[in-house]
This record gives sequence, C-alpha cells and structure tokens, in this order.
Amino acid sequence: MIISASRRTDIPAFQGEWFMDCLRAGEVFVRNPVNGTQVSRIDLSPEAVDCFVFWTKNPAPFLRFLDELDGRGYPYYFQFTLTPYGRDLEPNLPEKQALIDTFCRLSERIGRERVLWRYDPIALNPRYGCSYHAEQFEKFCRALEGKTEKCVISFIDSYGFLKKNFEELGIRELAAEEITGIAEILQPTAEKYGLALASCCEKADLARYNIGRNRCVDAELINRVFGLNLGSRKDPGQRAYCGCHVSRDIGTYRTCLHGCRYCYAARP
Repeated sequence: MIISASRRTDIPAFQGEWFMDCLRAGEVFVRNPVNGTQVSRIDLSPEAVDCFVFWTKNPAPFLRFLDELDGRGYPYYFQFTLTPYGRDLEPNLPEKQALIDTFCRLSERIGRERVLWRYDPIALNPRYGCSYHAEQFEKFCRALEGKTEKCVISFIDSYGFLKKNFEELGIRELAAEEITGIAEILQPTAEKYGLALASCCEKADLARYNIGRNRCVDAELINRVFGLNLGSRKDPGQRAYCGCHVSRDIGTYRTCLHGCRYCYAARP
C-alpha cells in the first residue's frame, strides 16, 4: 500500500508531529472527505506501507523527522511544489530563496531522485505572463540543477468556490494555444538543465514537445529507487487524465495554512 501524505493538505509543513505520532502508533484514522461520518483505519506498520509520497510546499519543519523515518525502515519520496508567485497568490509561504535552500538540503539528504519538483499550477494574469514564467522557470532550473531529476507542470483549473479569487487576481483557465505556447518555452529550458518535464492531469497531449504524462504516485519510480516489485494499478478515484498508482490519502482538506488563493484543497 502506498500512502499519499497528502493531496489534501501540507502534512510536512504543518502536521509533521501528528504524522509521526500516527507512525509510532502504527495506524491513522482518516475521515472520508465526502462523507464525514465515515472514518477508516489505515495500517501504518512497516509491513503494510510500501512507500510514503509526501506533497509539500515547505518541508523544512519535517526535516528533523527524517532520521526517525529512515530508522523505522519506510521508503518515501517528496513532491516539492516551488512556484514563482508573490504573496498576492501565496500569502503565507517563506521567501523563495529559503524554499530553494530547503529543496537543496532535502535533495542532498535523501537523493535527487527522491525529490520531484512541481512547477504547478501555471497561472497567467497581468502580472504573471508568459515572459515572467519563462524567466522565473529558468531561474529555478538553474538553482535546482543537479538537485532533482524531473519537473512536473500543470495548468490552473477553476473551481466554483475560487471564482471570486480568480476575478480579483485576473486569473482564468488557459486556452489550448497558451498551454502549447508555454510548453514550447519551458521544455528546452528544462532540457538545458538536465530535467525531464512531465505534465500532471492535463487533457492536452504535449508529447510533441517531449513532455510526457506524469505519474505523481509512481510505482515505477518506487520500484527503481527502493528495489521493490509493485505492479501497476491506476487509481480509479483520481481524475481521468491522472496516471497515479492507487494509494490511500491520509490528509484532511482545509487544514493547510499556506492560504494559496488558487488552491483546490481550500474548498468549503
């Protein structure tokens, strides 16, 4: 069983102590996000967990737990989101240089193949245009060169509860030609710095730009890095264009304190 920790919140940033308490207890109880009266027990023993996939924008508070996690024998890797926005979109994140430094520390600690960079979501508005993304993406690529093997991109999606935020910020979903235009800009830059580029849950086929479809919960990666032999099973609970392997998510919506104004996990 692969544990996703978590698509619904930033456990490494805000709930690391809770996570470790659950790990020490060997179990976690998770409330169904659709039916709050339904609670499931998930076994967290080393025998039950094939791998943890951590999703985070700031794992710095969690780094102190890595020795214990290693000592308990759990495989894990990180999806680290690093985007170029200011406090108008991401009001509570640390400064970008601090996040870059944390990324590099984490990579040096566990290996670059276990820290995947997420440059997502890509949003356009009057402040954050294509040229801005081109400049900032190269800046990040340069800073992270040799610290990761892959960059995962996705494009902004609108949700009804985010409509007011999007209107205030001048954000909208991208047209097909804007998506391909950005893909044409980013892929050569990623290649220049030795990064594979992949898209997450995108309908658009970007293969002609040498951008594959990503599997964020990736059994192939887990097998390669940790010497396991997991089969391939697509997660039926995810979106149509998601390639992730089946996993159990242990997070809770509306518990992340970053306050990013485009985030689907802040849904009411």
